[in-house]
Amino acid sequence: MTNKEPETSHQASLLSKANGSKRTSVMVYCGQKRSQSDEAHFWLNGYVNKQNCRIWIEANPQVYVETPLHPEKLTVWCTLWAGGIIDPYFFKNDEGHNVTVNGDRYRAMITNFFIPELNNHDVQELWFQQDGATCHTAHATIDLLKDTFGDRLISRFGPVNWPPRSCDLTPLDYFLWGYVKSLVYADTPQTLDHLDHLEDNIRHVIADIRPQMLEKIIENWTSRLDNIRASRGSHMAEIIYKI
Repeated sequence: MTNKEPETSHQASLLSKANGSKRTSVMVYCGQKRSQSDEAHFWLNGYVNKQNCRIWIEANPQVYVETPLHPEKLTVWCTLWAGGIIDPYFFKNDEGHNVTVNGDRYRAMITNFFIPELNNHDVQELWFQQDGATCHTAHATIDLLKDTFGDRLISRFGPVNWPPRSCDLTPLDYFLWGYVKSLVYADTPQTLDHLDHLEDNIRHVIADIRPQMLEKIIENWTSRLDNIRASRGSHMAEIIYKI
């Protein structure tokens, strides 16, 4: 009878297959000076992903978390680059009620908020990157962004195509939103009793981001690009499995 190490289960990481054309498109814009954008949802009651929440104990503790049937939330957009970060934008309708994003609202945000804000910064020859969400890529929106950035647009249907399923190349996706949420929800539920308080917390956390942090974010992003170059666009296991 042989002694064997006890077996443990491990969850496989499911990754989107990267074909040659996507790898090529990744390589095109590596190293470009660019403004990177993304939006995220912030729920008033916070958010618990039950697939990621585990309690290791011999007996089932029968722990449960109560959540509202229809939780209130904010949809927030932000953009950053090596030299700065623009104040977050909260999607609201004409009555001031919080809403989610659609093509018309996104284009209105670009027209009435982002472009004027960008003009207030000393930014020249900046590239703009957005992911390929349908609400970002209506013909009128792409035309507007081309008029603003010319060939310096990285987007689906843009002069430089944004490779799909590439959240590991967007600092807001792989770092910023998680960082902001970790601080915004730190004092839940004592002070987050209204969406206005949640919005204030988000604004304060983003306003407190210092230039040194932006430099670190871009350094990390540059390191990711180096890994992509070395692997010719393949998956980055050393980053995916890094804790």
